[in-house]
Amino acid sequence: MATSRPDLSSFSLAIARSPLGDHTRGGELCERLGVPYLGVVRPRDVADVPVLLFLDEQGLCLQLTGKGAPGPVRVEFVSGKMGYRREHGGGAGQLVARAVGLQKTKARLHVLDATAGLGQDAFVLASLGCEVTLFERNPVIHALLEDGLARAALNVECAPIVARMTLAAGSSIDWLRQADGGSVDVVYLDPMFPHRDKSARVKKEMEVFRQIVGDDEDASELLEAAMKVATYRVVVKRPRKAPAIDGPEPSTRVEGKSSRYDIYAIKALPAA
Repeated sequence: MATSRPDLSSFSLAIARSPLGDHTRGGELCERLGVPYLGVVRPRDVADVPVLLFLDEQGLCLQLTGKGAPGPVRVEFVSGKMGYRREHGGGAGQLVARAVGLQKTKARLHVLDATAGLGQDAFVLASLGCEVTLFERNPVIHALLEDGLARAALNVECAPIVARMTLAAGSSIDWLRQADGGSVDVVYLDPMFPHRDKSARVKKEMEVFRQIVGDDEDASELLEAAMKVATYRVVVKRPRKAPAIDGPEPSTRVEGKSSRYDIYAIKALPAA
């Protein structure tokens, strides 16, 4: 007897897999996230929900549905852009490394990435020797990070880097509000803000993120909490022409072509 598909009209996300995707993992995610599990489907054939958390032979990804949707978004540290950056990046001269202050100290810094997203900046900092604690409060993105870190831990070149990365549960703002001053050396923030350039084609990562995550409306409270906990500085990544987060003025900035890093200095970094 055939079983009809449940009503999905109230869901913006569902879980599905390819024939080679992990069925057991799909069931676990269904239970954890409280969203439907569709089993084996083709994302282009799904019309009920706009986004799938999709399991295939490469692991877990986010996939917009329907014909003409962009390709999947997954946390990938071993190959692709992050693999190339690991092998050919600019070391401590990279913008995020300069913003955190790695050119000014030989000390191994403990960085709290309070808005980890896909974990790319955290991975760069860990590859340069930092101990990085990652918080991602959105449970869907958190699941992607879990998957990407687990796969990277199996790679001989990435495993030592991933060993310096700790994915924490819960919300960073809750942790920061309860932590003592000086609990971490640097707090790093990359909050989501409303996208204002309606004429530009946003990257596929951001296109999916905005459907799943939305905007970080509490960015100013997050900055305030971070300033009370960081020992040396708070670093906030922003689009290059965007205003700073409401609150104190940055001490200085590091600017790139499309983004910049606002630095809120608390005290000088140690030389060693």
